[in-house]
Parts: sequence; structure tokens; C-alpha cells
Amino acid sequence: MLYPFTRDLFNRNLILLIAAISLLFLFSDQVLAHGMSEEEKQSIIEGGNWSYLRLGATHMLSGYDHLAFVFGIIFFLTTFRDIAKYVTAFTIGHSVTLIYATFNAIQLNYFLIDAVIGLSVCYIAFANLDGFRKYLNVNPPNMLAMIIVLGLIHGFGLSTRLQALPLSEDQLLMNIISFNIGIELGQIGALVVMLLLISAWRKTHFFQTFSVITNYTLILLGGLLFLMQMHGYEHTANAEEFVAAAKVQVQGDAPIQANIDNVVDWKDTIDITLPPFGDKEYKLYVQEGSTFVYAWQTDGEALYYDFHAEPANDTTGAFESYDISTKSQATGSFTAKFEGTHGWYWKNKSSRPVQITLSTNGEYRNTDTLKPASPAAPADSKTRESLL
Repeated sequence: MLYPFTRDLFNRNLILLIAAISLLFLFSDQVLAHGMSEEEKQSIIEGGNWSYLRLGATHMLSGYDHLAFVFGIIFFLTTFRDIAKYVTAFTIGHSVTLIYATFNAIQLNYFLIDAVIGLSVCYIAFANLDGFRKYLNVNPPNMLAMIIVLGLIHGFGLSTRLQALPLSEDQLLMNIISFNIGIELGQIGALVVMLLLISAWRKTHFFQTFSVITNYTLILLGGLLFLMQMHGYEHTANAEEFVAAAKVQVQGDAPIQANIDNVVDWKDTIDITLPPFGDKEYKLYVQEGSTFVYAWQTDGEALYYDFHAEPANDTTGAFESYDISTKSQATGSFTAKFEGTHGWYWKNKSSRPVQITLSTNGEYRNTDTLKPASPAAPADSKTRESLL
């Protein structure tokens, strides 16, 4: 039973925490805990294993659903042995599915996975409040086993977003392991801060009140995460597909421009189907100084792509890339710096077929070269050889 002073303190703090969390969700642009910026994606494309490690660390430190779950795990643990045991169980769980699912390209809907992760936060807080005995009159499941199971689900959440990046086919396992090491380093850093915070509150007379407030807040946080992810799932599952003008991101001094608003009639339009986890390329033959415009879009899925060119009569396999990213559409105009084939390489990272509609107009010869990528085609995260 709470004394009147403690009860008033509880009520005031709970209202403040609810208001703070509500503001966080109303004004945050990073609602999806696993979201990655275009800058992060580009660093992965151009970087190596160190980039994966760094991204893993920053991703964990910004992944508030994972952090909330870890915070719930350690809340009532007081000995190093118990902390190490339960955190290790969570680490093993999410590492297994992160590595296995990513290496074998197993993909699940990330909105649904994140919704379950939100419920996992509710579960750990409910267990901390002894809710199974108080409200359900049953003994709680074995906590260590449940943390391993829920860790497996968290690992799927990490894997679904990692697979959205252009992972290197040559060093796939090392890329995944590097990312996972970064996740663990970020988790250790966050864990140190959490333990210091809890230890400081444990020494006060209000720790019991603090623990009740915190775990009810975790339930609220997990519930909000669940509702928001389910809303995101409904939105993406039922929304009508539409095309918006996309600004092409330019690398270096590549002569690409994105202003093609005046293009009405396209000279050629082609539909391209990429099988699950497949890749294809499409090329135009262009003379030096000639210009063409283009626009392509998928049926909703973002693809890794490389807009590049190879010089005519070259036998060395050299090529020059102008735009490399992960998008669902791109538009632009291009003036060829040399005579040769110019076009696109797409890779489908998803487990479903993806439809691409490509439209072009300008000074080029259609080579009808729609085919699976050859060994000489640009590959994920490989070093690109620029022309001198």
C-alpha cells in the first residue's frame, strides 16, 4: 500500500512520463526503431566491415524497442552473475536469428516483427510487476527461456532491416558478423548507463515507487509500439501504389539531372520482373555527348540499383557508376561522357517478385539487353573501377 505522499508522487511522475512518451511519438521522425537513413545506406554501399560494425553499434543505441526490452530484463537484477546470465541469453537469441536469417535471406514483414517486439516489451514489464500471479493467478513462465525466445524475435527484427541494404555477396558472412558485433558493443554501452541509473535509484527510498512507474511505462511504451507498427502494416498492405517525382542523388561530377517534368511521351517503355532474390540489368547504347531521359519505378519494393556505363569495345571489364542507392523509383536525364552501353543493374533483396516499369526517351539505340547480371556487372558493395 502506498502512503499518501508516495501515492501523490507516483501519480505526478506517471502523468509526466506518459506525457513525455506521447510527445516522443508525436514528434519523432524515427518512429520505426529499425529505420536507416540514406546516408547510412550509402556508407554501407561504399564501406567495408568497419562500416557494418559502426552501423550495428549506432543502430542498437537508437533502437529504443531493443533498449526498452534490455532495460526490463535487468531491472531487478542485482548481481553480476544474474545480469551476465540473462543478457547473454538475450544476446544468443537475437544473434542466432540475425545471422541465420540474413545469411539465408529469410525475410518476414518488418512491421509485424516490430509489433511483436513491442509486445515483448510489455511482457517483460508485466513479468517485473509479477502480473502473472497478481492478475492471472498462474506461475510465470521460465524467465530465462522466455528471454531466449523473445531474443530470437528481436533478431528477426534486426535481420529484416539489415537485408534491406546491399550486402556484399563476397563477404556476406563477415558483413553480418561485423554488424552483430556492433550490435553487442552498442548494447554493452547502453547496459552500463542503465545499470548506473538503476543503481542510483535503488539507493533511494522511492525505488519501489520508481519501479512501479517504470514498468507501467514500459507496458505503455510497448503497447504504443505495437499499435504504431500495426498501423504501418495496414498502411503498406492496403495503400494504393503511386509514383512521385524522385530526385536522383549524384555521385561525384556525374552529368545527371533530375528535372524531367516536361517529358510527356516516352520513346520506349519496358516492364521488367525480378524474381525473389534475383537480379537483372538493362542497357542502352549511347554515343558520346548524346542525352537521354529516364524514369523507373517498382510496384512498391525498394531495390538496390547501380546506374552505370561501360565504354565501347572495352575488354577489361571497366565501368563507371553514376548513381548507387536503394530506392523504389528514380528519374533523371543523362549526357554520355563516352560511347558505350549505359543502363541499370537491379537486385531484389525481397522474397517476392518485383515488377519494374522503365521508360526512356532521347538519343540512344535500344540494345534489348534485358538479362540476369553477368559476372562483369556491378555487384553489391564491390569496389567500382572508375574510368580514367
